[in-house]
Amino acid sequence: MSDRINERRHEGRTAVITGAAAGIGRAYALRLAAEGAAVAVLDRADGTAVVKEIADAGGRAIAVQADLTDPASVVAAQGEIAEQFGPVDVLVNNAGIYPNQPFDTMTFEDWRAVFTLNVDALFHTAKAFTPGMRERGWGRIVNMTSNSIGLVIPGFAHYVASKMGVIGFTRGLATDLADAGITVNAIAPSLVRTATAEAGPAEFFDAVPQLQAIHRVQVPEDLTGMLSFLVSDDAAFVTGQTLYVDGGLVRS
Repeated sequence: MSDRINERRHEGRTAVITGAAAGIGRAYALRLAAEGAAVAVLDRADGTAVVKEIADAGGRAIAVQADLTDPASVVAAQGEIAEQFGPVDVLVNNAGIYPNQPFDTMTFEDWRAVFTLNVDALFHTAKAFTPGMRERGWGRIVNMTSNSIGLVIPGFAHYVASKMGVIGFTRGLATDLADAGITVNAIAPSLVRTATAEAGPAEFFDAVPQLQAIHRVQVPEDLTGMLSFLVSDDAAFVTGQTLYVDGGLVRS
C-alpha cells in the first residue's frame, strides 16, 4: 500500500473512525494515520492492536471504547478524544452490522437492532462532532452505505433499508452543513473480505465477484483511496454524494 499513500496529505488533522478495531475501519485508520492524521479508533471492541500498528509505523492514534447506540456514551467518547487530540476534523461512520435473516423470521427487535447501529448511531456521532467542525469552518464526514441497495440479496431487508437511510441522511446532512464548510459523502462498497463477512454464507464470495466488472473479491484496502480523497481538501466541492467503490457491480 505504501506506493499509493499521499505522504502527509492529512497532516494536522484529527480523524475519528468508528468500528476501526478491525476490517474496513482498521484499513481506514492505517491509511489516514500513514498520511499524517491523528486517528481515534472508536469502537465497542478494544482497538489497542490497531493503535499499536499505527504507533509502530510512526503515527499517532488512540483507542476509545464506546457504545455508538448510546448518545451518552458517544458524548463521553467525544470528550475523551478532545482531551487527548483536540478538535476533530474528520468523522468516518464505518461501524455497522449486516445479519442475514429471512423476513418471515425477522422480529421488530431484529429490525431495530440494525437501524440502531447502522442509522441512529450516525445521528449521535454527527451531533457530538459537528459543532466543533462548524466552529472552525471545516469538516469532513464520510458514511458507509452499501452497493446492496442496487443489487438486493435475499435475507437483508432490514440491512438494505438501513443503508438507504444512510444515503438519505448523507444528502440531508450535506445540505444542512454546507454553509459551515463541512462536506458529507457516502461510500458504497461491494462484499468485502473481512473476518465478519467471512462468518456469513461462503457462497457469497463465489457469486458476488462474478457480478462485478472486476472479477475478484474486494478487500478493505480497495476503499482507502476513496476515503483519503473525500476527507482531503481536493474534495472540497464534493458533497451529498454516494460513491460506489464496488468493482463495477452497480453501474449507474
